[in-house]
Amino acid sequence: MLSRTAADALRALIERRGSSTINDPFGMLRIGLMMKTRLISIYLLAASLSGISVQADELPDWSGVWQRFEGNGGIFDPATVEPADGRAGSPGVRQYPPLTRAWEDKYAATLELVAQDRVPDPISICGTPAGYPRMLALPDVYEFIVRPEQTWIITENGPNILRIHTDGTEHPPPEELWPTFTGNSKGRWVGQTLEFTTISMIGEAHTILDRSGLTLSDQATVATRMYLTDEGLLRAELVIEDPLALAEPWHVTRHFRRLPEGTRAYDYACAENNRNPITSSGQTLTLDTDGNVIDKVIDGEVIE
Repeated sequence: MLSRTAADALRALIERRGSSTINDPFGMLRIGLMMKTRLISIYLLAASLSGISVQADELPDWSGVWQRFEGNGGIFDPATVEPADGRAGSPGVRQYPPLTRAWEDKYAATLELVAQDRVPDPISICGTPAGYPRMLALPDVYEFIVRPEQTWIITENGPNILRIHTDGTEHPPPEELWPTFTGNSKGRWVGQTLEFTTISMIGEAHTILDRSGLTLSDQATVATRMYLTDEGLLRAELVIEDPLALAEPWHVTRHFRRLPEGTRAYDYACAENNRNPITSSGQTLTLDTDGNVIDKVIDGEVIE
């Protein structure tokens, strides 16, 4: 089929350029180069599509705008948070994932700083992505762009885009990977369920899971399953493994609900109306509408 396609394309090129082209060696050379380019494009397209196991009309309907379902005050894992109604970043609020001793000690030290308002959120620096898997626990809304060869998870709170490749390709070899905010995701469709694995995330260097200060290392791997429930919720089941941070796999479940038809997602910059600068020691300040600091204590010093 490919050789027939190539022959047809060659005849079309000659007809378009005139029969005299056959007697023109330079003309034939140009046609040869054009044919080579077209054949390479056909081969690359065929290679990229060869691993796709579903057609567009077989994919689930994840269209529209979605919002996180759990009203948990920004906590990443609502199943292990104490107190149950605790908000991320509030004193005394924490989660209980299966941390290693070293990571538990690190988390406990961070919680002490959280109680003093001394743990800045990396995304407070405008333009810093939340990264994966934290982007599944953000405020604002989500869009899920589903295609046979790739699925995108886009958050309004951002910038955050997770690209999940479902074209049959594998993760690149280690020498071609470097840690990024959302890592590298490869997956497949099993019926109406999207299954994918994410590796090469940037970890604690520039991301946290929520404002309790909980982190993972850059050795973490996240296996995710996403599907629509009978109640119409989009369910995300995560199994997180991390040889440095976790003593055993950590299971986290998140849900999203579809918002009414006509709801739109908008882009915005967090620097707009930004009234919460951060001091060099990590204290978050508050400004009034004229840009004046209204905090009474800054870095331990009482302001008159």
